[in-house]
Amino acid sequence: MIFCVAALYASVGHGGASGYLAVMSTLTIVSPQEMATTALVLNLVVSGIAFFNYAQAGFFRLGLTWPFLILSIPLAFLGGLMPLKDSHYYALLALVLAFVAIRLIVPSTLSVIDTDTKAPSKPLALGAGAAIGLLSGMIGIGGGIFLSPLMVMCRWAKTKEISATAACFILVNSIAGLAGRQVQHYVAMSDILFYLLPALLGGIIGSYFGARKLPSPRLKQLLGLVLLIAVAKMLTRVF
Repeated sequence: MIFCVAALYASVGHGGASGYLAVMSTLTIVSPQEMATTALVLNLVVSGIAFFNYAQAGFFRLGLTWPFLILSIPLAFLGGLMPLKDSHYYALLALVLAFVAIRLIVPSTLSVIDTDTKAPSKPLALGAGAAIGLLSGMIGIGGGIFLSPLMVMCRWAKTKEISATAACFILVNSIAGLAGRQVQHYVAMSDILFYLLPALLGGIIGSYFGARKLPSPRLKQLLGLVLLIAVAKMLTRVF
């Protein structure tokens, strides 16, 4: 499951943290702190590989990306400092995964026409990056699952430029979130080496092919259904 999540997410420039959280929350018995930290580490590795492949293929635009990063980095660090009670964690995580699942299942909202794109204003990009960074640090994800659909729906860039920007955004915010957790001694990883190899292989394979062609909508829809099942199981822990 970790390999599949890494390959699917890396194909669109993502690190896969939300998918790893879904797998760990339904198939393993670990604490929220362990899940969040492990997901961030895997996220960092996979998004780093994805960023390398997309940048090497010529799709990274620094001028498009940096406004999203400036405020997201300190706020992702701040989010990593903010502990959540178990019930609050699972409720917030369920909302995040539901959002991801719906956007994967309904591809019409993500259909991208690579024409008439226009980069956002600097204040708008700064505000979006700040909000996404804070939420990402609190939950233990990199934030690409929010940034990518926002950029797609607003037509702020072309498809693969969005993937390259998301990969960079996820990479730096995963580092910031981990730093925040380390400061507060919330870093706890469950069998990280057990998860690292399949995530590494999935990231290499997924991002290599994703940088050269769009991912299959059917695979994304299937992943969305898996996440919805995970949401239903997590809600039973809340209620």
